Amino acid sequence: MDYKVGIGYDIHRLVKKRKLILGGIEIPYKRGLLGHSDGDVLIHAICDALLGAMGKPDIGEHFPDNELQYKDIASSELLIKVKLILDNLGFQILNLDTLIIVQEPKMYSFKKQIQQRLADILELSPELINVKAKTSEGLGEIGRRKAIACWAVVLLKRKER
Repeated sequence: MDYKVGIGYDIHRLVKKRKLILGGIEIPYKRGLLGHSDGDVLIHAICDALLGAMGKPDIGEHFPDNELQYKDIASSELLIKVKLILDNLGFQILNLDTLIIVQEPKMYSFKKQIQQRLADILELSPELINVKAKTSEGLGEIGRRKAIACWAVVLLKRKER
């Protein structure tokens, strides 16, 4: 059997007059993430983890930020496109582990909702997806509430033909 591991990372600046979207859901907060798309750093990290495991270029090459078709696009739409690549290459996700690094807002009450939304997008059982959140203990840009970062690790298996 053919197993592949991928890792993804993303960070975006928090700004006023933007919605905060993480894992495909809107989180009530006074600021949102700056980006060409909706700025969903969690989904961007997941896309990069999946693309990396498949040996494909990163999210920026697949969905360039200088193309108008991706301006303000929901990152969940990008994840659907990455899932199509995964399906076409004959891979399945065995598990997905994610980490949101955010000082504020607190993520505890949103983790299950994010897990379910990701499961719906990826057509997986929620038990195959883990969503964790940590603060940066007040350190750096994240600690000063100026940014949010995310990590994702995925294990893929090539489907038997």
